[in-house]
Amino acid sequence: MFLKHLHNFTRTLSFKVSVWYSSVFILSSLLLFLITYYFISTTIKNQDHEEILLELNEISAIYEIDGINAIEKFVMENNNFNRTKPLFIRIADSNNKTLHIFFQNQWKIFNLLILETTIPDNTKKWIQISAYKGNYVLDVNSILSSTGHWVQVGMSSEGRENVLEQFRKIFMIIMIFLFILGLIGGIFLSYLTLQPIRKVIQAVKSIDIGKMTTKLPRSMTGDEVDELTGLFNEMLENINCLIINMKNSLDNVAHDLRTPMTRFRNVAEVALLENSKPKLLRNALETNIEESDHILKILETIMDISEAETGVMKLDCKAVNLSALIEKIIDMYQIVAEEKGVKIKSNLPGNIEIMIDPTRIGQVIANILDNAIKFTPSGGTIDIETIQINNEIKIIVKDTGMGIGEEELPKVWDRLYRGDQSRTNKGLGLGLSIARGIVKAHKGIITVTSELYQGSTFTISLPESQTSKL
Repeated sequence: MFLKHLHNFTRTLSFKVSVWYSSVFILSSLLLFLITYYFISTTIKNQDHEEILLELNEISAIYEIDGINAIEKFVMENNNFNRTKPLFIRIADSNNKTLHIFFQNQWKIFNLLILETTIPDNTKKWIQISAYKGNYVLDVNSILSSTGHWVQVGMSSEGRENVLEQFRKIFMIIMIFLFILGLIGGIFLSYLTLQPIRKVIQAVKSIDIGKMTTKLPRSMTGDEVDELTGLFNEMLENINCLIINMKNSLDNVAHDLRTPMTRFRNVAEVALLENSKPKLLRNALETNIEESDHILKILETIMDISEAETGVMKLDCKAVNLSALIEKIIDMYQIVAEEKGVKIKSNLPGNIEIMIDPTRIGQVIANILDNAIKFTPSGGTIDIETIQINNEIKIIVKDTGMGIGEEELPKVWDRLYRGDQSRTNKGLGLGLSIARGIVKAHKGIITVTSELYQGSTFTISLPESQTSKL
């Protein structure tokens, strides 16, 4: 059980953030140590080399003046081997044969025979001799005196290695505290960083299915978590609207399908009665076919709306003379309008070509014109015009019909919605929904303004990218 909880904990974001922060903190501290160690090591080594060169010049000058005895006196006076960093001093002839090494026994941990096999030069080139035991080296530099003898002075690295070893020990102790501090700091910072996300998780868990009106509190700090909360609230609102629309759509679909399905069943039951005549059976089949077509039309229209609203509707766009397209649709509805006593007026410039799917856009215009004729009383008028404003084409359909109430105006685009004025007329309540979807698929917008008993105005706007001059 403990291992399972531990495994689950290691998969949490808190654990990962803690590990990353602690790792970065510890690795940064380690890198800082390496850089500091390198600079300290280099600095101490350079100081030793500078001291060797100063002593070399001084001892060489003493040797040229008074010889070996003067150097021995100098060494004794300076108490060479009681110094923190004693000096190695060697005198060799012109053939690099050793003449004298001061206190040779003190340097027995180094293989001094290497000096006789290594030809010195006068260019301040360093000679390094490794110790038999340990990591020490003897750094030696040479100078040729005026007598033709070589004077060599060196210094063991033991002193600086001891300093660096103490530095390493101190750092190891500090690293333990840094590791603990990094681990605690990582846990603490991950807790603070992920606290807003935990609040989001708790709020999400508290949301009841079907009740999407809950909104998460925002910190208004403008950070990523605040932005995530805002997007989540928008998503909840969209889901809530979707649920409401689905519920309304299902209710409307059930309502609109109930009548044809009931009629479908009743006709079938009558046809199944005994002694049914062939003519009665044929009429039943014809009626059922009509009802089936009606049901399929509802379903196909709903599918078209879904495709349009989700952006997957396939469009067959081509260059179309917009005025000619509208004139053709007006001619189709002219007889119906005249029979009802409604006059259709048009103001259509003939110099606008537009890239659209003429079938789909024609469906939109026909739907709006059909509605205008239905809801405009005898003696009314319908005005259709196209204008170009700010590189945008607008198709405006204005009628003097019954209009739409203020409370119903936002709902006219909903699927299967039918206002009080339209319930006595035949229709599916899908026309304006699919019209908006088609216009949206063309990257345009469709709007409506209306006042009850004063008429309505529908405006279709298509962007500049959809239009061009003839």
